[in-house]
Amino acid sequence: MIKAMLADDHVLVREGIKHLLEYDGSVEVIEEANNGLECIEKLTDISPDILLLDINMPGMNGIEVLEELKRIEHPVKILIITVHNEIEYLIRAVDIGADGYILKDSGTDELKQAITTILNGESYIQPSLLPALNSRLINRDIDKEKLESLTKRELEILTQVAGGMFNKEIANNLNISERTVKNHISNIFKKIDVSDRTQAAVFAIRNNIVKLY
Repeated sequence: MIKAMLADDHVLVREGIKHLLEYDGSVEVIEEANNGLECIEKLTDISPDILLLDINMPGMNGIEVLEELKRIEHPVKILIITVHNEIEYLIRAVDIGADGYILKDSGTDELKQAITTILNGESYIQPSLLPALNSRLINRDIDKEKLESLTKRELEILTQVAGGMFNKEIANNLNISERTVKNHISNIFKKIDVSDRTQAAVFAIRNNIVKLY
């Protein structure tokens, strides 16, 4: 029998998923957690085959739980179950090392299929999310080539442009002339294929050169 753990801050959601999993006797939910910190604590004492992990939780969200479990090299397989269909969440989860990602509006059959696939050593992404994921990964490969074309100085200036600084401020920070800054920015725009500072900032955020908090 498959041993599962549920981590979700909504009791009704946990009860619903537990009922679906245990209905045919193939899965046993051996533990539950209603926040990320509790999830981490409980996983020090138990060894489920798979963790069904929500993203939005108080104290420590699902992405942070995922990061911590990968950091300590916990062997549990991790299936993200979330309401978030935004591709950024999926990309982040995949990058960290989630074994699967499905939405909470999935049916019972898809949930069971995801669990079976993951426990067979493969990854599972909800099929409806795959086109957006593949598109983003292709674009990210293109962005990587653009990033590699930038010099160290250009990366410094792009970071400051994305931070909302004007040419004069950048010039003062880097102890160079405004004209030099302007020339660098022109080269940056050409290399990353953008036409203004806003687009450059979006590129920087998308590629984790700067972060939004």
